[in-house]
Amino acid sequence: MRFHISSHRGVVLLLMVFMISCASEAQEKLSENIRTNQIGFYPPAQKIAVVAGEAYSEFYIASPDLKQKYFSGKLSDVKRSAFSPKPTRLADFSAFKTPGRFVVVIPGLGYSYPFEIREKIHEGVAKASIKAFYYQRFSMALTPQYAGQWSRASGPTHREVIVHPSAATEKRPAGTVISSPRGWIDAGDYNKYIVNSGITTGTLLSAYEDFPAYFDTLKLAIPESGNDVPDVLDEILWNLRWMLTMQDPADGGVYHKCTNARFDPMVMPDQATTPRYVVQKGTAAALNLAAVSAQAVRVLRKFERQFPGLADSCLRAAQHAWKWAQKNPDVKYDQNKMNEAFDPDVTTGAYGDRDFSDEFSWAAAELYATTKDAQYRNAIGLSPGALLVPTWNQVRLLGYYTLIRHEKQLPAEAQPVVAEMKQRIVQFAGDMIKDVGSHPYHTVMGSTPKDFVWGSNAVAANQGILLIQAYRISGDKRYADHALSNLDYLLGRNATGYSFVTGHGSKTPMHPHHRPSEADGVTAPVPGLLAGGPNPGMQDKCAYPSSIPDEAYIDDVCSYASNEVAINWNAPLVYLVCGIEAMR
Repeated sequence: MRFHISSHRGVVLLLMVFMISCASEAQEKLSENIRTNQIGFYPPAQKIAVVAGEAYSEFYIASPDLKQKYFSGKLSDVKRSAFSPKPTRLADFSAFKTPGRFVVVIPGLGYSYPFEIREKIHEGVAKASIKAFYYQRFSMALTPQYAGQWSRASGPTHREVIVHPSAATEKRPAGTVISSPRGWIDAGDYNKYIVNSGITTGTLLSAYEDFPAYFDTLKLAIPESGNDVPDVLDEILWNLRWMLTMQDPADGGVYHKCTNARFDPMVMPDQATTPRYVVQKGTAAALNLAAVSAQAVRVLRKFERQFPGLADSCLRAAQHAWKWAQKNPDVKYDQNKMNEAFDPDVTTGAYGDRDFSDEFSWAAAELYATTKDAQYRNAIGLSPGALLVPTWNQVRLLGYYTLIRHEKQLPAEAQPVVAEMKQRIVQFAGDMIKDVGSHPYHTVMGSTPKDFVWGSNAVAANQGILLIQAYRISGDKRYADHALSNLDYLLGRNATGYSFVTGHGSKTPMHPHHRPSEADGVTAPVPGLLAGGPNPGMQDKCAYPSSIPDEAYIDDVCSYASNEVAINWNAPLVYLVCGIEAMR
């Protein structure tokens, strides 16, 4: 009898414990204070979630319905930032490798957005990041077959573009009409800028040169899919062919941009009907075309049958632009000065640069790698100061990457310079990862508030590219792992809790500063676009929720300083995510 009562009480106690446990689980809510890659993880890779706050000590991995627990652990010690008052703790579940769909649970706080663990986890983001360029195409309609709900009319073809008085020559006087079709919508506005197309196209060509086997089989569902050319190269050529139209065939100079006089309102492309101009030639534009065209020659040689003569045309364009730049080594694009001298005034993006030493180095490196001509080797030079990750106005490292990539094909006299470039890149990468363990989000990105500039997410992606380059040089897996952690940052492991790639993740930008996304009447924005990211400069004067550097972001169409999109930000995302997928 006593045994019966004791057993009965034991069963009751077990039931009570179970019911309390179930009630506790039922009380857990989605918490945006648990930040992790919202897409997921490769089974053998590092897996980290970040908890904003310090009041918690444990975590576990569960099914999305919270009914199954799979892995548990202790949170790390508190991490503190030098520029944010908000502490964090890390949940490291790298040892959990089971494929499936899961959430991170912090008892008493809640659970994270769901994520997956599987191979090829970033394949969807990889494809979307490239196909985003298709949605940015000028001079063609986007049909439902390829664009789905984001289909749209063509808009202006740019086959009738006016030579602005600032660009006039004897053979092409002001008012001359030229044809400059194709190209990509640069950012949130409907203009095309050579200097921004330069780094964009160069980065995409570099991705192809580094991982050709991956891209040769990658299908993107674009109009050219199914031909015997890699889809990514078809997409690149849509912009490269436009860039070639921006060169004056008479002297080799290159127009700075193809633009209307003022930004269009928030309308669709077919409503952007004001006149387009090509404006002033400049040294930066000439060198960007020289670099990209010379690089394209190497890729196009593999496709001579599909594009007969195009490689030769690119080489001639590159050499012609280089010669113009040598004769005109310091022609700056100063929009205010131009507007004082010529009408109509142009007030669209200036992309003005003051120092062309990096452009000369990049163009010389690409021409040398393609031609092996010593005149270009002598013009490359080494950076006199610290290395900087690439931006539209700092492109020196693109040339370094190229020479290292083609080291074995270069003449012997180039080897010492290339060896020094390799050493400096690995040292730079080593400095990047040195203190990551102390960073609040355990990423290279955000090691300093200087990372958070206009287009900070491109900083994260370009840091990732440099880390991949260091891995390819040294074989040190730490660099590849930290490149992956910067992708984790872009996809949700950051102080905002956003996955910054539209359409990919549970919390993504819904209102980017992007005219087609705003004007098309579709709730979801065009997918695959990388938002600019936290920017404490807040130049747009929108009402940001925070001024802390890593939180200074708002998902609002007014925010061109933090929530605009741009082709030069998407291109390093393409390299980073596709490179990581290719290396798995």
